[in-house]
Amino acid sequence: MKDMATIFALTALWTLVVAAVGAAVLWQFRRRSLRITMIVAAVAPMAAALAAVLQSVRAMFISQHDSWVVLWTLAFAALLGLAMSVLLGHWISSGSRDVGRRLRHLGTSYDAPEAAGGAVPAELAELTNELEMTRKKLAASHERERALEASRRELVAFMSHDLRTPLAGLRAVSEGLEDGVIDDVPGALRQMRSTVDRMTGLVDDLFELSRLSAAPPPRRRSAVSLRELAEDVAGENNEHARAEGVQLAVSTPSGDDRLAVQGDPDELTRAVTNLVGNAIRHTAPGGTVTLAVDRESDGRVRLAVTDGCGGIPADDLERVFDVGWRGDEQRTPETAAAASGGGGLGLAIARGVVESHDGKIAVSNIDGGCAFEIDLPPVHS
Repeated sequence: MKDMATIFALTALWTLVVAAVGAAVLWQFRRRSLRITMIVAAVAPMAAALAAVLQSVRAMFISQHDSWVVLWTLAFAALLGLAMSVLLGHWISSGSRDVGRRLRHLGTSYDAPEAAGGAVPAELAELTNELEMTRKKLAASHERERALEASRRELVAFMSHDLRTPLAGLRAVSEGLEDGVIDDVPGALRQMRSTVDRMTGLVDDLFELSRLSAAPPPRRRSAVSLRELAEDVAGENNEHARAEGVQLAVSTPSGDDRLAVQGDPDELTRAVTNLVGNAIRHTAPGGTVTLAVDRESDGRVRLAVTDGCGGIPADDLERVFDVGWRGDEQRTPETAAAASGGGGLGLAIARGVVESHDGKIAVSNIDGGCAFEIDLPPVHS
């Protein structure tokens, strides 16, 4: 028992000594690389074990041969532990440097960074994945911001052109009336009134688009029958279609299904009116514009406006709903569709209204024209 107490005391003493030395070394290297601190943390207990075993061997008067066997065994175990600590330190250091590099470039560079070399611990790998997801979100947000800025500049250019022309006309007519060189005063006043109405329509479109782009306040919505809405819109645009030499038809399924959706009737009417008016303007005389409403197999309600515009070039299909897009001015109405009149805001407003109702709007080419389709969720029972 006395020998055991001596061995225990010597082991505890040398362990405390080596622990104190290791703690002092760790404190000195606390601001150095994590790899160095891990090596120090691995070497300290190995050194404590070697010192304690060496003193115990001497105390027990073990033969020299047996002493060397024990020491060499501990030495190889220490080397293995040291190698593993170096490897682990390398993995953690590489992963930490990769995380730091991604953090430095986060928000300043939207290109995908190079992948970290070698294996990294699961925690660092998860952190790296989160940073990569954040980078992708920031890149997507940056692209949306650039697209919105480009769209804004394009809209300003379009609106400047569209407002400059009627303003110049108003100025010319007003100067003519002021100088007394216009004989048909009532006709000039009617022309001025028509110009003012057109400019008012442009301003109203801008206001509506701005309202739809902003975060909308909560609205009280009710059940709206798309069947009745389509018939009302067709009735309001019949005279316009007749004046353009276009036939306007409404197609609804048989039965008493109201094809109701939850929404704002005024907003939905404006969206459908924009589509119908656009179709009438760009359909050749003698053509037909069809307004069809039906229910899909999943219960959603679909409203489609088909025209005889001649189709939209494939490269422009994705831009039809962009703010201010009006197609190539060199194309005739028979060969291309454009947004509704004014500043090219009609289709952009229609998209904003549909999306605010949790719906989808799309355009596709058909034989001799194109089809605008609105897909809306039904009224919840």
